[in-house]
Amino acid sequence: MSQQMIDEIHRALATVNDPELRRPLPDLGMVESVEFKDGKATIGIKLTISGCPMRDRLHGDVTAAVISVPRVTEVQINFGVMTDEEREAVKKLLRGGREKFNPFAQEDCLTRVIGIASGKGGVGKSSVTANLAVVAAARGLNVGILDADVYGHSIPRLMGILDKRPTALDQTFIPVESHGVKIVSMEMFKPHREDPIAYRGPLLHRVLEQLMSDAYWGALDLLLLDLPPGTGDIAISLGQLIPRSEILVVTTPQVAAAEVAERAGRIAFQMKQRILGVVENMSESPCPHCGEPIALFGSGGGAETAKRLSALVGSDVPLLAKIPFNSELRDGGDNGTPAYLGSENGAIKKTFDELLSSLMLRPQSLVGVPLNLHT
Repeated sequence: MSQQMIDEIHRALATVNDPELRRPLPDLGMVESVEFKDGKATIGIKLTISGCPMRDRLHGDVTAAVISVPRVTEVQINFGVMTDEEREAVKKLLRGGREKFNPFAQEDCLTRVIGIASGKGGVGKSSVTANLAVVAAARGLNVGILDADVYGHSIPRLMGILDKRPTALDQTFIPVESHGVKIVSMEMFKPHREDPIAYRGPLLHRVLEQLMSDAYWGALDLLLLDLPPGTGDIAISLGQLIPRSEILVVTTPQVAAAEVAERAGRIAFQMKQRILGVVENMSESPCPHCGEPIALFGSGGGAETAKRLSALVGSDVPLLAKIPFNSELRDGGDNGTPAYLGSENGAIKKTFDELLSSLMLRPQSLVGVPLNLHT
């Protein structure tokens, strides 16, 4: 009877996933021991690191699973910490037995990688990235954001994860999650938020590669990269590291801004990346008093950028969306809750819903692409 109870408890533990790694505890080697006597189940759980931030969550999940087993009336959990060898085994499991590699550069990778680019700063590129990500997560997609704007990273504030640190397994780390989106940013690795980052060109390539390969992203449907403005090292490195990545260009309605935004598309074209389209941010919006349209930043910039890029590419580069100037977008960013989630403005939700739908239409068939399934 005792062995039968222990087997039932093991089966219950197999239903508990690590909150960060999203794998069953037994598969990760986290179940050290199981004992049962007089209705009391004593469970030994090995944490991946000392001071694991998910310890309380694990305690609750394990207790709930084990107490549901018939004849178990009490659960005691003893936490320990994995050895270096056990942690190494976990890392190999997460990488599928391979050494450290960039998962998004592999031929069998099915993740859509989209870089959000702009010719200059201040056009709302990061705001577009954050809202697109939460829309995709709300639809049930597995989504990640890589804040590749190394010098001017703003994604942590926009996504409400200021001062959050990723859980580290030696040289592997777990992205921070917020609003259903996995997030990696250079800000997470600085001693203090206000510290500047002063990296020269060659180091930026290594930083971008490490943020992709050292993070355990899991199986993502979509990875959005918030790129720095302009046509510098990061934009070039993205095309080199992930040749199949695609680019979405963000601009403002001002026609003068179209000339600058066009350059972001040109560098993508030179790197042989597909330009998905153009988003015009801060477009005209209705006056709150009379309803007449107000074009604070002019008009026509998005259409002009799309026209110029279409001529460059030799095929249609569409103007995918015009996002009205709205203070709720700003407020959502300051508060850490993207406007799509916190706004009651139906126009904002509709705009981002339609934008995501346009982006997720694959231009090419997946026939012939290995699905990496094992039977």
